[in-house]
Order: sequence, then structure tokens, then C-alpha cells
Amino acid sequence: MAGDVIAGRYRLLEPLGRGAMSAVWLARDEELGRHVALKTLAPNADRARFEREARAAAALAHPNICALFDYGEADGRPYMVLEYLSNGSLEERLAGGRPLADSDTYRIATEIASGLAHAHERGLVHRDLKPANVLFDAEGRAKIVDFGIARMTGTGTLTEAGTVLGAASYISPEQASGQPAGPASDVYSFGAILFRMLTGRLPFISSNAMELVRMHRDEQPPTVGAVRPDAPPRLAAIAESALAKDPALRPGDGAALLGALRADETRAVVPAATGAEATQVLRPARRRSRTPATLAALAALLLVAGGVAAALVASRGGGSTAPPPTLPPLSLRSVAALTTAGAATTAQSTAAAASTTAATSTTRPTTTRAATTTRTAPATTHLVTTRPTTTLSAPPAAATTSVLLPTTSTAQTTATTNPTTTAQTTTSATTTGP
Repeated sequence: MAGDVIAGRYRLLEPLGRGAMSAVWLARDEELGRHVALKTLAPNADRARFEREARAAAALAHPNICALFDYGEADGRPYMVLEYLSNGSLEERLAGGRPLADSDTYRIATEIASGLAHAHERGLVHRDLKPANVLFDAEGRAKIVDFGIARMTGTGTLTEAGTVLGAASYISPEQASGQPAGPASDVYSFGAILFRMLTGRLPFISSNAMELVRMHRDEQPPTVGAVRPDAPPRLAAIAESALAKDPALRPGDGAALLGALRADETRAVVPAATGAEATQVLRPARRRSRTPATLAALAALLLVAGGVAAALVASRGGGSTAPPPTLPPLSLRSVAALTTAGAATTAQSTAAAASTTAATSTTRPTTTRAATTTRTAPATTHLVTTRPTTTLSAPPAAATTSVLLPTTSTAQTTATTNPTTTAQTTTSATTTGP
């Protein structure tokens, strides 16, 4: 009764549930100051079964399985102290006859499968999995409870062959036939639970328990899509495979269920890394082959650049007072022209030697321009060779040497000089100056 203290420690507060086998109370652990669920055996119930449940619960420790805190006997009656799960049962959430939200269905199914995987790995089969045996803790996490008719590998059973155990609405075909239950039997019960979460109804419906048992044993369940066409295909497929009549055609155990549920979690969208965490894959730069035309263009460009440098040295080294001509920059069009013309023919222009006689007067020196003979090669490339002969009648400082350059449309100059002031010039200028 409420107010009673069990084993000098657990004070009964209010009843949570009662059945033919046991009664469950909300109690307070006076030593630890926490709420617990205290389960006591009914006076005429099977003591062995109660002890079996306690051993099964003690063998498991998992976030999705109700924890066992204590076991003992008081006044000749055994009791067990369990984790108090305050958020109700899955049966209560399904009582409205409507499907759960798909996100809730996926989460709850994954948590149930995780708990089953832990139990099956330790050789324990629940054999009575149903929504009433799935409770939720304060954080909303699903936990499997009531291993009262569980079977542990390597131990005897509580029933003889041919005895049917389990809720009729979730019983596996092999259990309905009186055959031993294995991990695949829990998988079938899981399939019926998942079918109900997705559709809001059971795969088989009857007001007669024995008729339900027969239907689970002999009839094929409807597909999830036939009841709810918009159900998530992946969850629907898992429910249908778990409800296969042949245990060999179902996922083998809780671990297989969990793997199926989590199969495409790795395909979920992952936030891209930023900053130093980001990894970039760069394609190697494509190496371009050098064609003969490209090589010719490069050679012509180097020739022009070398000539310009030589002309500058010659103009400064020869003592000429005239500034070097200002050349416009090279363009891609001029390089292409050089490449085309240079590959076809080598343009040469030979200028005749020009004699310039510089006259000296009292006011300023007079410069006489020598006639220049120019032979221009085809296209736009010109190679002009000039060998001037300068005769000075005045002091050498007053002498001025002028070279008449041919008019062209592009700006390219290559000059080479030697100490005797002989210049070889390739030029393209927009004007002809003195």
C-alpha cells in the first residue's frame, strides 16, 4: 500500500500498473533520494519467471534498455527496483490510431533496434516485444522493458514445446506455430510495431486473439504502401522485410535491423568545412605542347629584344647626340606576324653606304644627308643593314650621323653594333625621322 517502505529503503508512492503476474509502484529511494519503479510479484505468480526477468535485466546495460537497480525479497515476496521512466509508453502514443511523425518513427525505431541489438549480442531474446513494453524516459528516449518471458541462450525455457507466448497482435509465425523463438522472432515483432507507427494500424486486425495468431502464422500482411502510399519507402521496406513469414528472409537480429535503419545515414548532407579545415582538390595544370610556330615566335621575339638592346648600346657608345628612337611596345599581332613571315622567309634589307659631309660654319654645323638605298623584304619584317661613312670637316665633336629608316606598320627593332659603328637594324616605325 502507499506509504509502505520495502526493505527499509523504498517508500511506495502510487501504483503505476498491475497485472496477473506483478504490480508496479512509483517509489522513492530514501537512501539516494530518487524516484524508482518498484515491481513486486503477485501472491500466486510464477516465482521462477520473476527471477528470470531480474537476471535478464541485470545482464544488460544499454541506453535503450530499462536499467535494473536492485533485487531482493521482503516479507517473503521478491521485488526488483527498476529505472523510473516517466514519459509513458509507445502504446499510449499510438492509441489515437494515427501514424507517428516520420522523424519520430525513425528515431524510435532506431532506438528499439539498438536495444534489441544489445540484447541479442548477449544471447537474450525478449519474446514479448510490443508497444506497451517500450517506455520513454524524461528525455524522450525509448527503452525496452519487461523481459519476463525472455529466453537466454544456454538455459532452459519456462514453457514446453507447443506453448504460445507473446501478445497476439505482435507474435511471430514460429511462435504462433509453437516453435522456439530466436532473435528473428523479435525482428518480426519489431516489424509489426514499425508497421503500426507508419500507418496507424496493425498488419492484422481481429477481435479474436486466436484468429490473430492464425493470421500471423498463415496470411501475408498488406504492404505499407497499400495502407499509406506516402510512407517513407526505406522505412516501409524495412517493416515489410521484418514481417516475412520465413525467419531466414528477415533481418537476422537487432544488429541487422539497426544496420538497415542506418544504411544511408552516411549519405546525409554534411556541412562543408571552412577555412583551414576545407580540403580542395585541384586539377593539375594542362601542359601545352610547343608547336613549331610557337617556337619560331619565341625566337623572333628574342632576336628583336636583343637588337633593341644592342642599338641602345651603339647609340650611346658612338658619341651620337641624337636620342634613341622611342619604340612602341610589342603586341601579340606583331609577334604573330613575325612568326609567320620569319618561318617562311628571312627578310633582309641592305642599305647602301651613305656618305655624310658635315660642313662647319661660324654659326652652326651643317649636316648633309647621304642618299640611302633601301631594299625591303616582303611582309612586315625588315632587316636593314647600314654602313655609314662619316667625313668630318669640322672638329669631330660637331659631327652628326643620321640614318634614314624605312616606314613600316609595326614596332619591332633589333640592332647589333660593333666598335666600328656598323649597325644591323630590324625596325618597324610609324614615322621616318632624320
